[in-house]
Amino acid sequence: MKGLSLFIAVIVVVLVGHYVVLTYFDDHFKYGRMWETPAIRPHEVPIPVMTSGIVPFAGGDAIHAAMRAEDLQSPLDLTASENIDSGKKSYFTYCAQCHGKNHDGNGTVGQSFSPLPADLRSSKVQEQYEGRLFKGISFGIPNGRQPPLATTINPTDRWRIVAYVKSLGLR
Repeated sequence: MKGLSLFIAVIVVVLVGHYVVLTYFDDHFKYGRMWETPAIRPHEVPIPVMTSGIVPFAGGDAIHAAMRAEDLQSPLDLTASENIDSGKKSYFTYCAQCHGKNHDGNGTVGQSFSPLPADLRSSKVQEQYEGRLFKGISFGIPNGRQPPLATTINPTDRWRIVAYVKSLGLR
C-alpha cells in the first residue's frame, strides 16, 4: 500500500512538474509552435497599400437605383443608328421571348402571363422617360411580371434596348 501511494505521488509530481514547465515555457519563451506560425500574429505584418485603380469600380447599379427615373439620362446618343441596331439585337436576345417579335406583348413566354407584357409601341410605354424604361429593364416593374435584368444585361446594352424601344414609335 505504501508503495502504491509513493507511486501515485511520484506520478502527480511528474505531471505537475511537466505542467509548470510547459506553462512557463509558453509564457516566457516565444519559440513554441503557435508563435512560429504566421497566422497567429497577422497584425504584426504591415498591410500592403493598394494602389489606385486596383479595384474595378464604374459606379454600379446602386447609383441608377438611387436616382429618380426623371433624372436618369442615357450616356449614349439614343438616336444613333448603331445604338438602335445593337439595341435591336439585345431586344431579340433578352426581351422578345415575353414582349414578342412584334413588340405587342404576345411573345412565346409572354402569352402565358396574365396580364400580358406591355405593348412596347403603346403610348403608355413610348411617352415614358428614358430613365423610367431603363429602370424598368434594370430593376423590374413593381407589381408586374418584368424581372430585374441588371445582373443579366450590362448597362450599355440596357440603354441600347431603350434606344431601340423608343425608335419603334407609336403604333
